[in-house]
This record gives sequence, structure tokens and C-alpha cells, in this order.
Amino acid sequence: MQIDNARYDRTNGLPKDERYLEKGLPAYLQKSIAAMQASWAIIDSGGMDLHWDIYWCELNSDINSAETEHEISSDQAWYLRRKYLRMEKNDYV
Repeated sequence: MQIDNARYDRTNGLPKDERYLEKGLPAYLQKSIAAMQASWAIIDSGGMDLHWDIYWCELNSDINSAETEHEISSDQAWYLRRKYLRMEKNDYV
């Protein structure tokens, strides 16, 4: 079997497009992600969102909860942290 190197990582066989890690997320996690996205949009456009820290903490807590309760995998959790909390693994550990 030959792996399509354009779409799949040659070292692990997983898709290079990691959006599959956002499939099947619990509703409460989707809601927290939406709030964080809206807050980042304000911040990134130069505005000030006085609730940014609340959304950030809530999403971080929801990711941790979903991972601990095995609703999402560790890979999914780290993908979400990188994408929506703008964290790197070495920042957290």
C-alpha cells in the first residue's frame, strides 16, 4: 500500500489536514470554542474583549474535562489547545 504524501504524513500515516480532530466534539466544547473564536476575532482586529480571559479559561477547562472523561483523545485535546488557546505543549507541561 502506498501513502499519498501530499495528503498524509509519511511518518505516521495520519492526514496532514488536522481538521478531522474537530469531529464529534461534545456540544459544551463546541460552545466554548465558538466563544473563544469570537473573542480572538476582537483581539486580533485590535479591539479589547474584557471577557477574553474568561473564555480562555473556560475553553481550557472544557478541553481538560473532555480529555479526562475520554470524550476526546489527547491528540484532539492538544490540537484544540494549539488552535484555539494558542498554546504549545511545552507551555502547558
